[in-house]
Amino acid sequence: MNNSIIQLIVLAAVAIFLILRLKSVLGTRDGFERSAKDTAPEPEETKQKFEVIDGGPDLDITDHVPEGSSSANALAAMKRLEPSFEVGGFLKGARGAYEMILMAFERGQLDEVKPFLSPPVYEAFAAAIADRKARGLTVEAEFMGLRELALDAATLDGDNDAELTVRFVGELVSVSRDAQGNVVEGDPRTARKQRDVWTFARKMGAADPNWVLVATGG
Repeated sequence: MNNSIIQLIVLAAVAIFLILRLKSVLGTRDGFERSAKDTAPEPEETKQKFEVIDGGPDLDITDHVPEGSSSANALAAMKRLEPSFEVGGFLKGARGAYEMILMAFERGQLDEVKPFLSPPVYEAFAAAIADRKARGLTVEAEFMGLRELALDAATLDGDNDAELTVRFVGELVSVSRDAQGNVVEGDPRTARKQRDVWTFARKMGAADPNWVLVATGG
């Protein structure tokens, strides 16, 4: 074997050794690595900036009433008086209160909901129930669900007395029967829509956390 062939073999072996060393240091690309262009810092003017703006809108308020409205201002004042107050939490409670009070009225059983009714509302409900009984009517009712729940208005007076007016649209099956069991109103097989606008009141900052129903309407 002449010297030129031996030199070529030695050079080839050195080249293979260097290639293997480079691969072990640099690794191989598998299609997921970012290119040098991709990893270069972005110019400051093209970076998307995310800033937290102090004093921005309270979404717990603006999700329910227009920003800057009298209702929004009243809700903000309620929160200052009682930091634990949340509009979303109130509406969640109002949903349960609506079903509980409505069904108590339909079934003529107001005792369990009396603490949540103002005296005038309780008296009006009781009078309607008494009138049904005087006519020999009984009511069968089943609440099917709530289709709509929205805050209509919020007010707060100088004595920290708050009022929140809520619009409800529910569905229920309600049937009135006479003493002989004949249906005189409603349909036992068909749900009807029940639309109500109720106003709840409470003194903000008071120890009693319960809101009281002070007015009803349709």
